[in-house]
Amino acid sequence: MTHPPIDPEMDNEEKRSLELAGHVGFDSLPDQLVSKAVSQGFCFNILCVGETGIGKSTLINTLFNTTFESDEASHYLQDVHLRPKTYDLQESNVNLKLTIVDTVGFGDQINKDESYKPIVDYIDTQFENFLQEEMKIKRSLHNYHDSRIHICLYFIAPTGHSLKSLDLVTMKKLDSKVNIIPVIAKADTISKSELHKFKIKIMSELVSNGVQIYQFPTEDEAVTEINSTMNAHLPFAVIGSVEQVKVGNKMVRARLYPWGSVQVENESHCDFVKLREMLLRVNIEDLREQTHARHYELYRRCKLEEMGFKDTDPDSQPFSLQQTYETKRKEFLVELQRKEEEMRQMFVNKVKETEAELKEKERELHERFEQLKRMHHDEKRNLEEKRRELEEEMNSFNRRKVAAETLMGQALQSCSQQPFKKDKDKKK
Repeated sequence: MTHPPIDPEMDNEEKRSLELAGHVGFDSLPDQLVSKAVSQGFCFNILCVGETGIGKSTLINTLFNTTFESDEASHYLQDVHLRPKTYDLQESNVNLKLTIVDTVGFGDQINKDESYKPIVDYIDTQFENFLQEEMKIKRSLHNYHDSRIHICLYFIAPTGHSLKSLDLVTMKKLDSKVNIIPVIAKADTISKSELHKFKIKIMSELVSNGVQIYQFPTEDEAVTEINSTMNAHLPFAVIGSVEQVKVGNKMVRARLYPWGSVQVENESHCDFVKLREMLLRVNIEDLREQTHARHYELYRRCKLEEMGFKDTDPDSQPFSLQQTYETKRKEFLVELQRKEEEMRQMFVNKVKETEAELKEKERELHERFEQLKRMHHDEKRNLEEKRRELEEEMNSFNRRKVAAETLMGQALQSCSQQPFKKDKDKKK
């Protein structure tokens, strides 16, 4: 079988020429990850712990250069409750779902023993919600609103002396559940020398009491130097203000006093810029990662161990999830059956006790009835005797009355006859 000859000119016209749109290689993977992450958006959750009126809302407004809605809290609340609010922010083409959780009423009670408990319960609840979502058959983690707390800004009152017992106890209870950054609020109310001593005192007390605060990571060479420097500045002494004040030829955020102004973004006045840089520019992703890889994993591990799940059996063999489920199910059924039997036996005992009580009550009522019956019979007999006695007395009285009337009639008759005889005698 022969083929017709191929025309070279025709062959050149049918050929396609491909041009590469860019560099070919797997080093484009980070760009793909960035594009995907940007399209999905990010979430960041901040927990603000501090006494009422210490400046939590003002600092958050200053951090994000906006005014979030907030309700003024009273100093007379009976307990502590948490108030979360979520906002959708956008910067350039990046979307951020920001959740701010305020501790309303913290430190206002006379008895502060349980002030930390609502905060711990709230953090555990967010971990539990995420764990339940992970354990679902049909998961939707890609669009799940992650409400786990990524950072806790703990506001310390600028006393200049030492930490309060409430601060130490609360931070100790929270350090294994959330990243803690202590900040000295309203730092313009304390002198620089006192502030320096106060910072040293705070760090010394935290170390001596075993409180683990968040340390900025130094493993990455790109941020090692700045994070190492900022770790030495902890706790940050901050000032918050959304008021614009004219200083020189420009408007800056500051607090105006009769003797001058304190500029929020002036590093010689406070550590606000350091806090903002560390929190929002350098370490925001590390805070999110630490929350998931450290604090949430610790909660998840403890929770699963409480449920009886293990990685290996006593023979160091891989532990089957199906076997664990079946074992726990059998244990649950046995425990359920035991409790049902206990409840059934308790019900039977209660019925018997009730029957015995009813019989005893019935016996007592019967005895009471017989007693009343005898009393009624005795009273009736006594009344009959009294009635007979009264009848006899009445009969006797009537007889005496008839006799008396007869005697009286005879006496009257005899009296009427005697004057008549006297008259006769006189006539004679």
